[in-house]
Amino acid sequence: MAGVSGLATPWRLHAVLPRSAANGPGVRYVVWSQGCALNCPGCFNPETHSAPGPGLVRGVGEVADEALADAAHIEGVTLTGGEPLEQPAAVAAFCAEVRARSSLSVIVLTGFTRAEIEADPARSAAVADADLVVAGRYNARLRLARGLRGSSNKEYWTRTGRYTADDLAAVPELEITVADDATVTFTGMAAPGGEFFRGDRGHRGHR
Repeated sequence: MAGVSGLATPWRLHAVLPRSAANGPGVRYVVWSQGCALNCPGCFNPETHSAPGPGLVRGVGEVADEALADAAHIEGVTLTGGEPLEQPAAVAAFCAEVRARSSLSVIVLTGFTRAEIEADPARSAAVADADLVVAGRYNARLRLARGLRGSSNKEYWTRTGRYTADDLAAVPELEITVADDATVTFTGMAAPGGEFFRGDRGHRGHR
């Protein structure tokens, strides 16, 4: 289990969606990190790139507790962004806590390649408890936008065998939710305006 210092690690986040069916198999708790220096041309989540950009800072333990409180009703957690592996200590602590306290699955979506992750001890530690890593830069010329892959060059790095390619192909490409305050959230690989888009009665918000 992650130690106290790990759980106290600050985590820069763009958004959290407590329940989503478009970010991996089953219903999942989804975390979008804030900050990405990879700058893939054509990236559909540019508002997540600036490290001090729109978003918030939360402690890893707080986010883990929130996800685990709903463990009986979700299949797992998905970490995306932004670039989650630019905050490897936070990701490692979160995934270790989820793994230690539940049977929830863990999926990490990253722009780093498998080779880049394996060559870096901090990044390797961050995905140590992941069931699946979807790895590689987004390439707009190879846009796919399904099966959790933005482009066809991205690799499924299956670490536990929990999910098959058929499981990932069955993930919906778009999900739309309407909150009690009429806020509309679009998410998924085919979401208009980005992988996470939130608007108030049709007006553009953040994604």
